[in-house]
Amino acid sequence: MAFSHKQIAESIHGVFNILGFEECESYLLFYGETALGNGFRAFLYFLGLAYCFIGLSAITSRFFRSMENVVKHTRRVVKIDPSTNAEIVKYEKVWNYTIADITLLAFGTSFPQISLATIDAIRNIGSLDAGGLGPGTLVGSAAFDLFPIHAVCVVVPKAGELKKISDIGVWLVELFWSFWAYIWLYIILEVWTPNVITLWEALLTVLQFGLLLTHAYAQDKRWPYLSLPLTRTERPEDWVPVESTSCKYESKVCNEYSELHQVSEDEINDIVDIFSIHSRNGKGTVYEEVPSTDDVAESSNRYKQNKINLENSHVLKLWKQQFADALMLESTESRKLNNGYLRLARISWQLLLVPWRLLFAFVPPYQIAHGWIAFICSLLFISGIAYVVTQLTDLISCVTGINSYVIAFTALAAGTSWPDLVASKIAAERQTTADSAIANITCSNSVNIYVGIGIPWLIDTAYNFVVYREPLQIQNAEGLSFSLLVFFATSVGCIAVLVYRRVTLGAELGGPRLWAWVTSVYFMLLWIIFVVLSSLKVSGII
Repeated sequence: MAFSHKQIAESIHGVFNILGFEECESYLLFYGETALGNGFRAFLYFLGLAYCFIGLSAITSRFFRSMENVVKHTRRVVKIDPSTNAEIVKYEKVWNYTIADITLLAFGTSFPQISLATIDAIRNIGSLDAGGLGPGTLVGSAAFDLFPIHAVCVVVPKAGELKKISDIGVWLVELFWSFWAYIWLYIILEVWTPNVITLWEALLTVLQFGLLLTHAYAQDKRWPYLSLPLTRTERPEDWVPVESTSCKYESKVCNEYSELHQVSEDEINDIVDIFSIHSRNGKGTVYEEVPSTDDVAESSNRYKQNKINLENSHVLKLWKQQFADALMLESTESRKLNNGYLRLARISWQLLLVPWRLLFAFVPPYQIAHGWIAFICSLLFISGIAYVVTQLTDLISCVTGINSYVIAFTALAAGTSWPDLVASKIAAERQTTADSAIANITCSNSVNIYVGIGIPWLIDTAYNFVVYREPLQIQNAEGLSFSLLVFFATSVGCIAVLVYRRVTLGAELGGPRLWAWVTSVYFMLLWIIFVVLSSLKVSGII
């Protein structure tokens, strides 16, 4: 009861803050902010928070493109045919699809939450109490991933189009580790060492991410004793399928090149990976597109190549084009619109994005080094935005008095999960199956706990163990545990509907438009239930 009275008192204190009876001395850019009313300051900080989330959305598109190039990377393998002693050249993908979904896709799209939680932990080094933003954001992000993102993905396919999980065994493994992550979190918060986290609990939390990777890979490769005896249906050969075109040249010409680089349809058509494609035709340096690895290995009659001059694909020209594109306010399609108001709205939106687009134009073109440089730079920009988000969140909590957990469950969770939403939506649109779209959701939830909470807690517990010989105290552990129980109950309802759709419709995503929208609304209602109950609990109202 005392806990409830304390929380209610804090809520009343927040009301007085927002009305301007108390002044928050903290500021973002300059001290003069404190002279403004608390209500006006809260409005400005919320606008800043929303603008940061727009920036996260903008960088996610570049991140996703770079990740596609990373996954498409291949290696040349030469084998000797024992019967003819002839050399057989095959091209094998470096990345396993399942591992790519868990690491590159799920880890990358969860990086805003991981960065925010890690920054929060570093700021709290030296304190026996853990920060509240990290765990609250990650649990709230898990709910956003599971409910609103599923709600979006289920209606993305065209009317009547069905997209199902091709490897149900891998999905079940990922789902198991996702559920176990939150069961494990409840155990260490409420059962083993209530309200505190020890060094060994934090270390075990991080190590379980390795177990997830091993188990998922074992299921994908159908290792005996470690995999479920479930058959895999046909899945696309490429992580993101490309339009099939025939080879216009002789096969001996096609064999001169080492790998395919898929050029994005919304970027320059004369862009290729300058680190990976080679030509030896004696007519000057020329780049060509060649068949993808699986196509060469499995069906030699399927090729794609496109001759491109080196001068048109020079890296400096590519980088210069990025800045030119960043300043472009109106596309060709927009100029064709007859509605002046709609054109003005589009131009206004593009004008709002110009600062972010100019900033992200400094990210090297994703065609370089198989996309790795752009991938890493995108994550660095995401970390920078996450730092600004933590500062804005602290200020919002200061000027309004709103419990930091409530902000974490709602605004922070939704904003930092925006890359997850964009990535899953793109995967649901562009892939022929639902594997990556749904795997990103389930794997992101696992990554949120094993990495997003595990690493920050490991940092703080290690410091406290060495310096104070004390465990890490968890503020409002009761509210966090309650949120875990609510999340677990609502997630069962979500998964049950996905299974029902698989049994009745034959697929998790798409289907008849009416039922797709009914499913979407149902998922959103589950998310609202989670947010309302969790916010009421941490605020001491229930």
